[in-house]
Amino acid sequence: MLGKILVALDGSELSEQVIEMVQQLHLEPASTVVMAHVIVNSGADPDVAVDRPQAETETIPYHQLERLQAYQAILPCKSTIELVTGDPAEEIVRLSNIHHSDLIVMGSRGLTGMSRILQGSVSNEVVEAAPCSVLVVKLK
Repeated sequence: MLGKILVALDGSELSEQVIEMVQQLHLEPASTVVMAHVIVNSGADPDVAVDRPQAETETIPYHQLERLQAYQAILPCKSTIELVTGDPAEEIVRLSNIHHSDLIVMGSRGLTGMSRILQGSVSNEVVEAAPCSVLVVKLK
């Protein structure tokens, strides 16, 4: 049984596909889903304490917060929302460690070539550094 699932959502159209995949996991009522949204901070300080406080809800557009709450309402198990600021890959791995996740579910836009070099691959970084299995949902 999957006890804790960290679901990384970025507010893009890919988030819908990630939530659809989570619903296909047929979660037990005893499972817990942590929906994480990372507010990108290009100047993140790596020397900040590991247990950083959550980001303020004012830093995320209201429609994105509403969308996260709507996703939360359709899940068959208990769930929480984590809003954090920093580097997306680092924050996803950090949250996974904090919550002792059994699985991370996240999306991938499938960037290739120069786009991947310039923008990096958050999903690839998470797969390499995660303390648990990672389910990567590709953009359709």
